[in-house]
Amino acid sequence: MAGEPPHKGSRVLFKLSGEILGGRSGAGLDPGALGGYARALVDCAAAGWLPGVVIGGGNFVRGARSKALSRCSADWMGMLATVINAIALRDAIEAAGGSAGVLCAFPAGPMVREFSPDLASEILGKGGVVIYAGGTGHPHLTTDTAAALRAVQTGCSMLLKGTKVDGIYDSDPVANPSARRFDTLGYNRLLELGLEVMDAAAVAVCRDGSLPLAVFDATDPDNLSRVLRDPSIGTVVREE
Repeated sequence: MAGEPPHKGSRVLFKLSGEILGGRSGAGLDPGALGGYARALVDCAAAGWLPGVVIGGGNFVRGARSKALSRCSADWMGMLATVINAIALRDAIEAAGGSAGVLCAFPAGPMVREFSPDLASEILGKGGVVIYAGGTGHPHLTTDTAAALRAVQTGCSMLLKGTKVDGIYDSDPVANPSARRFDTLGYNRLLELGLEVMDAAAVAVCRDGSLPLAVFDATDPDNLSRVLRDPSIGTVVREE
């Protein structure tokens, strides 16, 4: 079934933009937004799923859009921004009554540990949320690709990509009110369409790992648990 939800007890991974932690402005850290998404992740864990999350760094810096810096320098700044977001989200999860650990793609001081699948399993096995920071640890690769890699590396049953709209459309639904929404797509079809909902490297990792992907509206924190119960509230991408 196209919209079959991941069963409770399975590992899932959310990819969320850094901007959602900035609230209305999309910049910095908004306490209300941070608390809302933290509580949503705690609720997902309490309901029986084993959640991981990759947060972007766009509320502080967007490397790919920088004009004043080299791409490598800007990407490293973006990866460091994800570490800031990950530490903030961990503290918010703990304040909401949950537990969490931050695993980073590179050494980043005593507040985080370096990523390994075994450490992720340790945190998940104790009922905690795993927050993956630092992207892939390499410039020129996005946090979308990092999310796909971490989901495959840790045996997730689904990757859930949060956006500002309720799925994948054939054109920008904000600019084009007649844009058509897809209920389901195959990986190759998504790549052929060249839509910018997720970078091609991330889609290829999902395809090669046979990892289902759900693209959903994450502007409401409650949608994190809703999409786990019913991925068809977004667009499901999987093997054709």
